[in-house]
Amino acid sequence: MKTKINELINELSNMDLDNKVNAINEIKLALHEISPFKTEPVDCVIWVKNESVYANNYNPNSVAPPEMELLRLSISNDGYTQPIVSMDNNDGTREVIDGFHRNRVGKECKDIQERVKGYLPVVTIRESQKGQNDRVASTIRHNRARGKHKVESMSDIVVDLKRRNWSDEKICKELGMDRDEVLRLSQISGLIEMFSDKDFSLAWEPERENFEDSIE
Repeated sequence: MKTKINELINELSNMDLDNKVNAINEIKLALHEISPFKTEPVDCVIWVKNESVYANNYNPNSVAPPEMELLRLSISNDGYTQPIVSMDNNDGTREVIDGFHRNRVGKECKDIQERVKGYLPVVTIRESQKGQNDRVASTIRHNRARGKHKVESMSDIVVDLKRRNWSDEKICKELGMDRDEVLRLSQISGLIEMFSDKDFSLAWEPERENFEDSIE
């Protein structure tokens, strides 16, 4: 076994970067298939070209500039210690489920981009979580576990899930909420929608003639 591994390493060493990365990914994926931990996404971290990874359009998480700078510093000094959680679209692209800001750092920070040679570390979400609603729920669970999410965006997502026939009980279970929180978030977007088609003047202006009469 050791001899075969050494032969494989020697063969990989003579490959150019892209072919070497692809070959190592294929080996990892093959080992993942026989791993006793194959149901765990973190069992198989692969590296993919950063242009193939794109952000989802429903993430209610936001990072303030100081925290974003701290993330950049962390990746700069400590390296990538957490992969980006993604969904493989089977067309060469991947949608970010969790790790949008790790994705940004790898693309936008020139020194880090050069260090990781234009690649990003990713794991693949479980097949059972690839549906739209399940992906949204997974993103929110990751965010809530860190205590970071925008209330307004969360409200929109809860209302959207209800439109997709998710019951309050299912939303509570999948997003880690209680019924009162689901109700509050539903009301926020509900009130906005209730008045979305109404026109209001920016300021109340009394009828001029009557107003002047009243102060004489």
